[in-house]
Amino acid sequence: MRQYKNIFGAHTPIWPLYVVRSVFIFMISCQTPSSREEIQITSDLRYNHDLDNNDNFSPDDQWLVYDTRTEAGGIEKVHVHTGEKVVLYHLPQNQSYGPGVGAVSYSHTENKIIFIHGLHNVTAENPYQQWRRTGVMVDDAQPGEPIFMDARDVTYPFTPGALRGGTHRHEWSGDGQWIGFTYNDAIMKALEDSTAQPWNLRTIGVSKRKPVEVDQDPAGENVSGTWFSALVVRVVPAPAPGSDEISRAAGDSWVGGQGYQKPDGSWQIARAFIGTVSHENGKPVDEVCIVDIPEQIDRAGEYGPLEGTDTSFPMPSQGTLQRRLTYTAHTPYPGCEGIVRSSPDGSNMAYLAYDDRGVKQVFLISPFGGEPRQLTDHPTAVQSGVRWSPDGQQVCYVWDNSLILCQVSNAPFASRHERLTAPADPSPLNPVWSHDGTLIAYNKKVAQAGSDSTKQIFVIKL
Repeated sequence: MRQYKNIFGAHTPIWPLYVVRSVFIFMISCQTPSSREEIQITSDLRYNHDLDNNDNFSPDDQWLVYDTRTEAGGIEKVHVHTGEKVVLYHLPQNQSYGPGVGAVSYSHTENKIIFIHGLHNVTAENPYQQWRRTGVMVDDAQPGEPIFMDARDVTYPFTPGALRGGTHRHEWSGDGQWIGFTYNDAIMKALEDSTAQPWNLRTIGVSKRKPVEVDQDPAGENVSGTWFSALVVRVVPAPAPGSDEISRAAGDSWVGGQGYQKPDGSWQIARAFIGTVSHENGKPVDEVCIVDIPEQIDRAGEYGPLEGTDTSFPMPSQGTLQRRLTYTAHTPYPGCEGIVRSSPDGSNMAYLAYDDRGVKQVFLISPFGGEPRQLTDHPTAVQSGVRWSPDGQQVCYVWDNSLILCQVSNAPFASRHERLTAPADPSPLNPVWSHDGTLIAYNKKVAQAGSDSTKQIFVIKL
């Protein structure tokens, strides 16, 4: 008799409980009532108000920051209770090819935001690209004044602490002392173009507060920065089949508010992510991984210089430890998905994977690895957007075109999840929880007659 392991830690026979469970879940899932009131807080249908799966609430939970996704380019914030809007940054000159701004997040501890900013020297022939962008901060008290976070140096000799490409999906750590990001390297992209080998590989880096000065170049490619950056995940174009080597790292976020606690009681700073490994048959498989990050990131590690060479990536800092946590390659339904999201205490990380029926569900895994635990048991696939409540007792996500609230407990699944919004087409997007746990904000596309739909911001009170 086939068995599966659920969140209770027990192996439960699928038959005959499967029939009873499925009927009960079907009855629950067919219900669409919600006592929660959806409140639309943006209504200008001329442009988007895109939360983009980031940390959008201000430290005091009064504001939500978003990007407009318009050719004019802009970063704005809206007051959660009054609907007042404030422009925090606007590109005075922007074309369809750049520079471009977007994907904005608030700090958890300061009234500062960070977002993607394309390089200023863009042209139609040399436009905004993954490897041609940088991270820019703006202080709420000084809107419109950009602070360039990550330094960029693409002329030899390269500079430790400066990157050679483009950063993306910037995320502050819980204490505000670190910023994590995904990264594409311009030097390796040029090598790919010249050798026809797959060197344009996405990976992950972190930054700490420490200014980095670089030489200016005539083309205007280099930028000095206010934070010291280093890559923390090593990627290779052709991972050895069956090994833990990875060719791509993305879907990353910080583990816990201050890391995860080790058996000796100390805390370890880390980022969790989805890494692409190679199955023994040579096919790529996405698995959950974690990288432990040392306090000091300015020391070169075993694989090479922090700044890289003209034929190799910048390499991880000394003391960086990259580990694979899941091993789904040999299961009937291999692969993991989504942004790996950690509980606030760092003890569990949530991600999407397939259950024994081939249905995409939310799973949890410890930062130490071990057997994953299945958190949800929906009859159809969880769609996206797993986020933890600040107390770590609940998660929200999108299923059946609805926003769902799910308790993290040992109670039967049917009794611990709640539909917060009625099914909608298109479905909710980009949920994000307020720091005090009383609000969930999210996007929904709204259209008016004769116009395209645009993303608007809604909140629901808990």
